[in-house]
Amino acid sequence: MPQRSVVSWNGMIAGYAQNGYFKEALEIFQKMQLENVCPNYVTLVSVLRAISRLGALELGKWVHLYCQRNEIEVDDVLGSALIDMYSKCGSIEKAIQVFERVPRRNPVTWNAIIGGLSVHGRARDALDYFNKMEMEGVKPTDVCYISVLSACSHAGLVDEGRLYFDQMVRIAGLDPRIEHYGCMVDLFGRAGLFEEAEEFISKMPIKPDGVIWKALLGACKMHGNVEMGQRVAKKLMDLAPSDSGSYVALSNIYASLGDWEGVSAVRLMMKEKDIRKNPGCSWIELDGTIHEFLVEDESHPRAREIRLMLEEMSEKLRLNGYKPDTKQLLLNMDEEERESLVFHHSEKIAVAFGLISTKRNAPLQIVKNLRICGDCHSSMKFISRIYTRRIIVRDRNRFHHFENGACSCMDYW
Repeated sequence: MPQRSVVSWNGMIAGYAQNGYFKEALEIFQKMQLENVCPNYVTLVSVLRAISRLGALELGKWVHLYCQRNEIEVDDVLGSALIDMYSKCGSIEKAIQVFERVPRRNPVTWNAIIGGLSVHGRARDALDYFNKMEMEGVKPTDVCYISVLSACSHAGLVDEGRLYFDQMVRIAGLDPRIEHYGCMVDLFGRAGLFEEAEEFISKMPIKPDGVIWKALLGACKMHGNVEMGQRVAKKLMDLAPSDSGSYVALSNIYASLGDWEGVSAVRLMMKEKDIRKNPGCSWIELDGTIHEFLVEDESHPRAREIRLMLEEMSEKLRLNGYKPDTKQLLLNMDEEERESLVFHHSEKIAVAFGLISTKRNAPLQIVKNLRICGDCHSSMKFISRIYTRRIIVRDRNRFHHFENGACSCMDYW
């Protein structure tokens, strides 16, 4: 196109973002600025959604500042996008500030802040905002209830979860979706209430799908419930034979209990069916650029410096009492190989890069595509204390704020 208007640019950005190409959407946005095309309201909303998925906080701050400098009104739509961006980029306090300044709040705006507080593990605050919403006369939607039930699940608030589920059905008159049932199964499972979880599933008016069984399988892994884990994994394998998640979870349950025959059997099954585990990937934003890392990744231009920092981290952690958790690694490796591999998980590489690339005491923010493993969770607590860093990790399920040797999840995750 010889002349590209802001409408043309918006179409490209939205198209990439809606199809999951978030980095490409931001690259288009940057090209748009280089060609001196001023973004409008529609551009900013689309870009903020892409930024949210990538966790690119600095770029998100730039967009917010652009709105302020150009006196663009932060209404309910743009306000919700900003709240969602700050929440998903790890800055929940900034999300709260934006929320408090939105003049007209609708259910989407309320859900943005309630959902944000939920994924940051601030369940009590999420419930307080839900109650404020009702007091202001805003009727909660089914999406709001998903956020509230998820908050209860991640904080172990079983009684409150039951209460809000009952309120949704009996008072709000909403029909529960599969996501609501999944939250309740997750709530009971995390709390170790397996009989209640199974009874709840048996009474569901709709057929349980992968959402339900994955929630229960995750709880089986957490509590080492092999008998139920086997049954649930089989259901998932029948529902989605090529999905690696159920095989990996079952293998991890066996590994956590030292049942290496069970681990071998699952891995042989995966090999025969040509099922491969989704690779772990982590990224960190630095000066507006996203740096991605895979397990044992040495493709980065600063790979040598990163490797030296990983060696330093490993030594310092050991001196401070850290012991690698290698139970879930391959059986045909010796212990030294296992310990080396577990210390080259993608989030540890991203942290090493952050340590060599930022000022002393600066916070580090990592995004991971999968759930953080137990060893990395333990390591991050040590690293935060040894290096005096606040480390924020957004994994597939929630945020973990590591500071001074502790995590905001209180090890309930």
